[in-house]
Amino acid sequence: MTPLGAKIRELRNKRGVSLKDMAEELSVSSAYLSALEHGKRGKPTWFMVQRIITYFNVIWDEAEEIQRLAELSDPKVTIDTSGMAPQATELANRLAGAIGGLSTESLAHLLHQVRTAAAKDRV
Repeated sequence: MTPLGAKIRELRNKRGVSLKDMAEELSVSSAYLSALEHGKRGKPTWFMVQRIITYFNVIWDEAEEIQRLAELSDPKVTIDTSGMAPQATELANRLAGAIGGLSTESLAHLLHQVRTAAAKDRV
């Protein structure tokens, strides 16, 4: 499941909306919406994200969160480390090889570390 898929499911459950009903309202198949939630489809288009935001009638921070989550929800990521430090290539390859076997706790820890390092390096 992608970050956007988890958010869509959360919003659907909060509002008591079935996958089928939401799919009908968005004029997409329930198979597409299910695949989007489960990370079996690439990240949605900007237009689809706007339709989801409108469907749930969210504004401001929640709408921005949905847009941000959509950007972070491509299940088939490619990392180009050409021209970077050797450590960047090693990190990308080690992560690619290990990510499927990492626990939820380990993933959360690594994600926190990356977010912290990125914020520190931006300063």
